[in-house]
Formats: sequence, structure tokens, C-alpha cells
Amino acid sequence: MDIQIVQLIVNGIAVGSIIALAAVGLTLTYGILRLSNFAHGDFLTLSAYLTLLLNTGGMNIWLSMILAAAGTVVAMLLSEKLLWARMRSIRATSTTLIIISIGLALFLRNGIIFIWGGQNQNYNLPVTTALNIFGIRIPQNQLLVFGLAVVAIFALHYLLQNTKIGKAMRAVADDLDLARVSGINVEQVILWTWIIAGIFTSLGGSMYGLITAVRPNMGWFLILPLFASVILGGIGNPYGAIAAAFIIGIAQELSTLWIGSQYKQGIALLMMILVLLIRPKGLFKGTI
Repeated sequence: MDIQIVQLIVNGIAVGSIIALAAVGLTLTYGILRLSNFAHGDFLTLSAYLTLLLNTGGMNIWLSMILAAAGTVVAMLLSEKLLWARMRSIRATSTTLIIISIGLALFLRNGIIFIWGGQNQNYNLPVTTALNIFGIRIPQNQLLVFGLAVVAIFALHYLLQNTKIGKAMRAVADDLDLARVSGINVEQVILWTWIIAGIFTSLGGSMYGLITAVRPNMGWFLILPLFASVILGGIGNPYGAIAAAFIIGIAQELSTLWIGSQYKQGIALLMMILVLLIRPKGLFKGTI
């Protein structure tokens, strides 16, 4: 296989790791809350900037990522308390929810620009040399991103399959009303959904900052691949979203062999359109 193709696949796996983590949060919020959250990418951006704030202030990068995750979870819980809980109580339509989420996205993005400015910024980290394996250059940060993504995905699997809250989340995703009459505390499930979504989204944002510059529109540019992963993987299915994220990440990078890199995100749009036309329910079964 050509070295250039292998190099692009490696880059695609790194990008796919970021998309996978963020797509988990997006597909959980849709599968359980029936919310298409267009502000999801901007919460990812917020986490990267919180990590930047702490790291450039002298804190260790790993501790910065942990505290940034806590901050992102708090921001998501605030949005739940101030917006989404009220919208559920009045049974707002899906169109209303989408419009509100777009407004929230604009609020977050412009707030970030107001506080941190619009220029690209980087974490305060030592410069590391890329590993050269059989002519393939692999930046050490990409290895870290992939490794952390794998650990996070296995942790999610354990939570969903082997814990009480994970089983309750699956029940609510299947049928909310039935879960409620069965005695499941739906409000607690909603709370945990936001916590898990916040942690995974924050990890994705913080790690995205490891392999690229931190900038206000970084999450907005990822929103299309995120929704494409959710749709391709089966709406509400976190495992499907993870698999689809890697497919899209690799496909985007390989597409640069034939089209300019500025157009590679159009591949995610093309894949999403094709799936909607051929298999609207996605490649995998929907819901958890």
C-alpha cells in the first residue's frame, strides 16, 4: 500500500477518535432526550478553551482536561435546567428545539470570542518529535488521542452494559413512558445522560486541541461530521456512532487525494445524504 495512503489513514483514525467521543454525547442526547443539539460542537469548543485556560495558567494538561470536563458538564447541566427541562414541560416541537439549540450555539461561540478572542491558540506543551514507523510519521499526540479514545469507549461499554444507570438509560431510550411506569427515575437518567455526554464531549474537545489549534469555530466545523456519524451509525446507537466516526474520519482524510483539503468535510455531508436516501435508519440498529 502506498505510504501516503497509510499516512492519511493514520490521520483519519486520529480525527475519527475525536469525532467518536463527541458523537457519543450527541447520539445519547438524541436517543434518550430526543434532542438534536446543534450547540453540541460549541460545547466541545468550550471544553478546549477551558483546558487552554487552565493549562496556560500553569496546570498540568491532564488535570486541566479533567477540570475542563467538570466545567463542560456544569455548562450542559445549566442548559438543561434553563432551557431543555422547560421545553420538555411544555412539549415543545422538534423544530423549536432545533432553533433554540442553534441560538445556544451562537451564544456559546460569541461568548468564547468575547472572552478569548478569535485568534488561534495552543496549549502550553513541550514540542515532541513525530514517531517514524516504516516511513509513516505519527505525532505522539495522535497516539495519545487514540489511546484515550479507546479507554473512554471501553468505559462507556462497561457503564451501559453492567451498571444500573446504564441499563436504565437503555430502557428510557427504548420507551420513555414504559420506563417511567416501570419505576425508573427518568429525571435521574436525564441528569446522567448530560453528565456522560458532557464528559465525552469535553474529552473530544480537549484532545482535539492536542492535534490542532484551539479556535472559536473548531466545534462548529465538526458538527457536520458529528451528525453524519450519528445518522450513519443509527440514531441513538453509541456503538454505531463510534464505528461511523472512524469511517468518516478516514474517508475525509483519504478524499484529499482527489479533492482539496478545504472540501473534505463535504465527504461527511455526501455520506450522510447517501445513507438517508438508501438506509434512513443508518447502518446499525438505532437506540442504545
